[in-house]
Amino acid sequence: MRSLQKRIGPMVAVLLMVILVSGCRGQLTVTVPLSMLANNPTAFDDSPVVTQGVVRHFNDPLHYWIEDEHLNRVEIFPHQQIAPYLGEAVEVEGQFHFSTNEGRRLILARVDQLESE
Repeated sequence: MRSLQKRIGPMVAVLLMVILVSGCRGQLTVTVPLSMLANNPTAFDDSPVVTQGVVRHFNDPLHYWIEDEHLNRVEIFPHQQIAPYLGEAVEVEGQFHFSTNEGRRLILARVDQLESE
């Protein structure tokens, strides 16, 4: 009986850890290159992500995005938060969304200018 109790304790601890991790799984922020967001956007839909790129814009209609050297792009919202970084390399964090009608977009939680190399 004592042997059974020794085995149950660690098993219960492991089970609780698995439950906690799987319950929080949807909330973990992952670092994803723009190429992955562009090539497999449905895998990251409605997920918190961190990614990097250079801020670009277009005037008609006004929109801002980040892009990498291969022109993989994600639109950034709100525009007024990303606009001061136009032409700069940045790291952004936020909620990624994808739809066939609206494309790839990220709602900013944080933007940091990257150091020039």
